[in-house]
Amino acid sequence: MLILVRHGRTAANAEGLLQGRLDQHLDDVGRAQALAVAAMLGEVDDVISSPLMRAMETAEAFGQHVTVDERWIELSYGCFEGQPYAGVTTDVWARWYEDPNFVPDGGESLVALDERVGGALEDVLAQAGERNVVVVTHVSPIKAAVARVIGGSHDFAFRSHLSHAAVCRIQVRAFGPVLFSFNETAPTM
Repeated sequence: MLILVRHGRTAANAEGLLQGRLDQHLDDVGRAQALAVAAMLGEVDDVISSPLMRAMETAEAFGQHVTVDERWIELSYGCFEGQPYAGVTTDVWARWYEDPNFVPDGGESLVALDERVGGALEDVLAQAGERNVVVVTHVSPIKAAVARVIGGSHDFAFRSHLSHAAVCRIQVRAFGPVLFSFNETAPTM
């Protein structure tokens, strides 16, 4: 089983900022979420993580060796990183929605994200057919991976929600991967 886990909350998340590649630590809530999701999932065979601190800190909650895979890094929002979601104009959101090749200044397109995550997904699915593999990553890579599995398009990113420390399970079957669950969360104290 492939288990995709979104990292726990950071201060930037709490403030409603686009993080992208900003490298922040988990806040207190995020650390509690990381512990809760690790406890919910229990023992797993392999843990892979994005190189960003918030993902690494969430992955470390599993208490075992973490393999870093750069392909699971978050989408680069370029000039919008660190900006409030509300500060991005509706014109920009519309352009991103309508054109998956749109690249903000210094950023990355949804097409580039999809290609990068597609290769990582292909590699990890081979592993997840025999083992329980956790990949701790970010909202955009998870949505891109799930869209590939269900045969969705780029607009899936705009039509789905993932909570912090959410789990999406993809089961590998004889005829291919199947979305088993989406946006599962563990209760935190």
